[in-house]
Amino acid sequence: MTAVGLPGLAALATGYFAWLVALVFARRRRDRAGEANARGSRRSMLGIALQSAGFLAVGLGPVRVALDPLGARALAEALSIAAAMAAAVMLFVTATRAMGRNWSLVARTRDDHSLVTAGPFAYVRHPIYVAMALTLPALAIALGHAAGLLIGIFPFALGTWLRVDEEERLLRAAFGSAYDAYARRVKRFVPGLV
Repeated sequence: MTAVGLPGLAALATGYFAWLVALVFARRRRDRAGEANARGSRRSMLGIALQSAGFLAVGLGPVRVALDPLGARALAEALSIAAAMAAAVMLFVTATRAMGRNWSLVARTRDDHSLVTAGPFAYVRHPIYVAMALTLPALAIALGHAAGLLIGIFPFALGTWLRVDEEERLLRAAFGSAYDAYARRVKRFVPGLV
């Protein structure tokens, strides 16, 4: 457990609040577009549970607020946390807007589902998981839980892999060669690399 400062905790809380607001608006936007209550994939739900376990592993434990709030280290931590959270929220918002009514918390396709390749999907196939991954180190830095990050990354990565695999299976079944061509052109998480 590393000492942390109040500015970093405030940046983290602000970032997660912004994410929650974005999530509520994404759900409302989708519901206005006529979202039917589709049954979610069990593999996708297991993936969500594992990702959540990863976040819990990073977030649980004591927090020692001992840094001078105006000190260089506390302000540098706050700046890095704010940058990661802002990037994550912006990526989430642009991805859910690009997906429109196709967006769902759990993997599924609709009868009128379309293959989204615009917005952040032109650069990576899974921008929302990239956004989620950005928040893990921000959480660890803000709470002083570097050891928790080393533990939490494993269930988070496994959960993400389960969700990605299920989503790609559904998209490949729905769009066939169009999805294969998209997958060859656009990497999963990091443009040009992974």
